[in-house]
Amino acid sequence: MKARALWIGAGSFAGESGSGHWAMMDAPEGDKPQSAPSPMEYLLLGLCGCTGVDVRTILEKMRQKVKRIEVSAEAERAGESPKVFTKIALKYLVSGRGLDPKKVRKAVELSRDKYCSASVMLGKTAEITHEIEIIDEGISS
Repeated sequence: MKARALWIGAGSFAGESGSGHWAMMDAPEGDKPQSAPSPMEYLLLGLCGCTGVDVRTILEKMRQKVKRIEVSAEAERAGESPKVFTKIALKYLVSGRGLDPKKVRKAVELSRDKYCSASVMLGKTAEITHEIEIIDEGISS
């Protein structure tokens, strides 16, 4: 896996992933509004995406009829540098038809404990909590 970041002025960087995709990054500087997410915001976004992909894949293998998955995160950071994440609260909103709550919980646990590299890595410095909300859209006919 490769990546690079190119400084394009002020606090802004253009990042290129090894797969050739570009993303803008900007760091807060005084009163200047940010033009893009900060690198730390991207870490949090990566965690949400990583665990979301896992949960979707696991639930599909469990033959659950998932319509939507939303993973949100709220994080706290250390007050001193390096300002690592110290607490992260993940919330999973999973909707579908006839979802088995036990299977949804199991999918989140498997992502947390086995499959989500971002979660395991960030868990070295942060206490990560998980909340799950299931919305049943009814039994399919």
